[in-house]
Parts: sequence; structure tokens; C-alpha cells
Amino acid sequence: MTTAIVTGGTSGIGLAIAHALVAEGARVMIAGRDRQRVDAAVTSLSAAAGAAAHVAGTVVDVRDRAAVDGLVADTARRFGGLGALVNNAGVGAFTDVASMSDADWSRVIDTNLTGVFFATRAAIPYLKQAGGGWIINIASLAARNYFPGGAAYCASKAGLLAFSEAVMQEVRFDNIRVSVVMPGSVATGFAGTANPPEDDAWKLSPDDVAKVVVDLLRHPGRSLPSKVEIRPAKPRTS
Repeated sequence: MTTAIVTGGTSGIGLAIAHALVAEGARVMIAGRDRQRVDAAVTSLSAAAGAAAHVAGTVVDVRDRAAVDGLVADTARRFGGLGALVNNAGVGAFTDVASMSDADWSRVIDTNLTGVFFATRAAIPYLKQAGGGWIINIASLAARNYFPGGAAYCASKAGLLAFSEAVMQEVRFDNIRVSVVMPGSVATGFAGTANPPEDDAWKLSPDDVAKVVVDLLRHPGRSLPSKVEIRPAKPRTS
């Protein structure tokens, strides 16, 4: 299929995307911030792939430009090139603006937006060298649907949407296709909720988002689904 980098690939949506790509025969490099979780994810993915040589993982904080540059270069060197970048790493800080610390604001913006910039900038030369490829950014419906306590998160995802649409126009004639995927509520516990599993039954599964990513990579070259919104078919009504 291709060689792909998945940031934030150790759990939730990112791990589901990595598993879906491996199932399609892709070579996958995952990145995360915790060594133990990276190693566990690589073990799981390697077992699913049936070939450990098709999977690798590394510890990277996407806020670190040099580390991101190294991630992209190491992936291309290990697997002989790069065909897709999935920018999935993301964090949230859900509190009102009056109470938000400088550190929380910076952590969200730097991870969810600046980290995508670092990875995208690093990946473009390798994608050009390969004759084209994909950049898929995982945003959120929060990029358009704002809510109290979500100022930093919503701002980061709105910025990611704008960034995605701008870079899409910059690289489309290099056969690099850029798409932003905007999921609604996903059952990952991302916001720190402690709801029992049955309370999340109405939400999207991480696998639902992963299927969108795989479908994009399979999409014919004649057209470009530049923005994909995905939401629960039957949201909770109370």
C-alpha cells in the first residue's frame, strides 16, 4: 500500500489508524510521547502485520521541531521513502479562559497546530521525491462548533482546518493530496470523562475514523476529498 507516519499512534484514533493501515499492507511508523506505550503499540501492530519489519515506533513530542524532523527522516530511511503522513497527535485543556494557564494554552496550540506544521513541512520534500502522497490531518468538528471551556482546543482545531486548506492548495500540483478529517464525538475518553462504556455507545468508534483514513488513501487521483466530516449517526438526545 504505502509507507505512513501516524503521530499520536499509541492509543485511541491514532492506534486504530495504524492498525487499519497495517491491515492494508502498509509499512507504518508510529510516534508517541511515552516509551512504554510506544513499545506496547509496536508489539500489537507487529503481531497484526505478521512482519515486525513493517512496523516501527519512536518517542517524539511533536512540539520539538528537531525531533519531528528526525522522525520523518528516520521513517524514509528505514522504509525507503514516505507515502503518507497522518497528523493525529492532539491534546486538550478544557477550562474557561479566565482560569486557563499559559502552559495549558501553549501545550494545546503547540501540539495540535504547531506540531502539524513541523511534521508537514518536514514531510513535503519526501512526498515530492516519491512523486506524491497524502497528508491527512485529524481535526474535529470543534473546528466549527465551539463550546464553553474549549477555547484552546477549538482554536487549535479551527487553525488546523485553515492550515490544511491552505497547504492543500500549495502542494496539489505536486501530486500531494491534503485532507482534513473532522470527527465528532469519539469514544476514546479523550476529554478525561469517566463515563461507563454504555454511556459512550452512541459515539463514533476510533475504527470509524480509521476507515475514513484508509478510504482516503484508496481514493482515485482524479478527485480530492479535501474535508471529511464524520459524526455519530444517532447522537445522544438527553
